[in-house]
Amino acid sequence: MFIKNKSVALMLVAVFLLAIMVSGTASAKKYKIYLSLSYSGNVWQAAAANDIKALANTPPYDKLVDLREIISGTSPQAQISDYQSMIANGADAIISFPVSPTALNRVIERGCHQGVKFFMYDATVTASCAYNVSYITSGFGENTAQYLVNLLGGKGNVMINRGVPGNTVDTRHYNGMMSVFKKYPGIHIVDTYYGYWSDAKSRKATAQALAAHPNVDAIASQLGEYGVFKAALAADPNHLPVITGEDTNGIRLAFATPKYQKAGLKGVSSGSPPATAGYAFKLLMEVLQGKMKLKHHDIQFPLPWVPSDQVKLCPGKEQKGGCNTYKSGVVPPTWTDAATGYPALLPELNLEAARTGKPVEGRTIQPLPPIGKHGVVYAPEEVGINCESSEKGCSEPKYEVTKVKPIPVPSD
Repeated sequence: MFIKNKSVALMLVAVFLLAIMVSGTASAKKYKIYLSLSYSGNVWQAAAANDIKALANTPPYDKLVDLREIISGTSPQAQISDYQSMIANGADAIISFPVSPTALNRVIERGCHQGVKFFMYDATVTASCAYNVSYITSGFGENTAQYLVNLLGGKGNVMINRGVPGNTVDTRHYNGMMSVFKKYPGIHIVDTYYGYWSDAKSRKATAQALAAHPNVDAIASQLGEYGVFKAALAADPNHLPVITGEDTNGIRLAFATPKYQKAGLKGVSSGSPPATAGYAFKLLMEVLQGKMKLKHHDIQFPLPWVPSDQVKLCPGKEQKGGCNTYKSGVVPPTWTDAATGYPALLPELNLEAARTGKPVEGRTIQPLPPIGKHGVVYAPEEVGINCESSEKGCSEPKYEVTKVKPIPVPSD
């Protein structure tokens, strides 16, 4: 009896030790991934982060990912310090919206040498070991500027609402805009200011600019265009300027409103899709797991494009059947419609996931299609945007207009 009990006891101990070993092995396979935000003061940033969080909690990623979020603010030094802490804490990967294209390079390269994968979304860096997943090389600045010029017939007073100073997104957009505006002598840039991708700050800055330039014909805006519209509406509700901007639901609803159309409102809704963050996260996970090998480190996400005469309201909470805008009351006016709506790339997400960061019940992670499908391509390597210098094979940005046919320069 004693021997039998002893055998049973030894078996129980062995089972217990095996369970600990299995548990330890499973725990060791979990990837420690940091979500690093710099600027976080708008709905866009929240939607992008929520796309990542929802995916990280979708099976089987929910058993594979230990996701930790850090918000650094707009100081490069603060984000550098946070990167250093993430590396020291054993990060397997860092997915990030970087505050600067160059200031973070040294710490990124140090982390790469220690085996950390760096995936940047939307904004980019020039460190050669980092992966940049962004739409900015697809030409938001030059395409929206050309659309504006066409609507004005090549002549008029224009104001520009920029984003966050020093960020690659703002730099690439502004230079793209100016590459078009400079071709048309009849286009006069009467004011340029920074709205910091915030509707509140854009509204205030635009109101001040309109007070100085009440006869403006158009406003070329980065994110914050709904604030631009509200400022223009307050300044003169009967005479609205052409407005080009990004993907907020409010500007698209305004484009589709007859009384605003009658007052002259038209333009285009384009720009930065928060869904890029979700795509970058899935790409990161496939690279970490060895499921996808990338030929290049720079990936271009497709540019959304909704001219004012092509706004189509969705009957419910899903973007399907060609619709691109939610009805009033479904989302706040500052909501970015391009947070979802990519079923071939991000079938795991829906509107609530993008708004809350919670996974969609019953959905599982689906494999990504190869690069080259559904508008995702390898990006050109541009000096100062995603590549350090011409000596390393970078080229100057070409600023190609692809969404609209340029009008001839008007003769005097």
